[in-house]
Amino acid sequence: MTTTVARPTAPTKKVKKRAVTKNRGAVIFFITPFAVLFSLFYIIPIIAAIYQSLLTVEREGTFGKPTEVFGGLVQYARVFQDDAFWQSILRVAGFGVVQVPIMLGVALLLALLLDSPLVKGKRFFRLAFFAPYAVPGVIAAVMWGFLYSPNLSPFTAITSEINFLGADLVLWSIANVVTWVFIGYNMIIIYSALLAIPSELYEAARLDGASQARIAWSIKIPLVAPAITLTSIFSIIGTLQLLAEPQVFKSFTSAVTSTYTPNLLIYSTASVPNVNLAAAFAVVLALLTFALSFTVLKLTQRKAD
Repeated sequence: MTTTVARPTAPTKKVKKRAVTKNRGAVIFFITPFAVLFSLFYIIPIIAAIYQSLLTVEREGTFGKPTEVFGGLVQYARVFQDDAFWQSILRVAGFGVVQVPIMLGVALLLALLLDSPLVKGKRFFRLAFFAPYAVPGVIAAVMWGFLYSPNLSPFTAITSEINFLGADLVLWSIANVVTWVFIGYNMIIIYSALLAIPSELYEAARLDGASQARIAWSIKIPLVAPAITLTSIFSIIGTLQLLAEPQVFKSFTSAVTSTYTPNLLIYSTASVPNVNLAAAFAVVLALLTFALSFTVLKLTQRKAD
């Protein structure tokens, strides 16, 4: 006669239910101010712009009272037929292709210098590099506009020979202003990423005989690639939204027109006033900005993988 011995069963683990948040009231209290402000100054303006872009103005006769009616995609058809808008897009695209890599390259170089053990006085240089960002963009554009102006600049020996405000160079003069202002901002982001790298990696590299240049190229730059991607996205968005600097430069030179950049065109169109067409311009510009930023983000993610 055989007896069957029952195997001991493993004790079943009790699945803990997710604890219900007890402080819902506090969470809602802290989130509500952000949600209200985000809705008022971001969500609602976007919805209003889309709604305005779908309207068109009709008049009864030549001098009749204007009335807004639903026009569908009429305004968007005008956008795609507007040569000035697409020329401004191409202009800022060329601006970004040249200016953004130079700005981020210099910002990366300054961040690497600040992170290097060979540099002394890091606090002073960190503040000095970041100081231009504290200057408002309008003030910086006015200051550089005076420096570029042949009659007002203290460097008349240079400005009398080179017309920085001429049609050929004014775009790159604006690029210089933007680069001067935003290098420090991007440098701080990259430098913060450098500070987060574990020091053990540097010690191991030095034990293997790596120089500071080799450490920077093989360890630091690859590990701060996400920060460089982030600053690239910010820079692309800022390039397509270029407004303050060209607006100021209009008072210094006739080479900058009211259609020089997409945002200048939107501003001048809304001032006519043609709010519906300006809203359509803004929506198309926002979609282009999103598409370009998303493409750059996906391309960088693929390279990282």
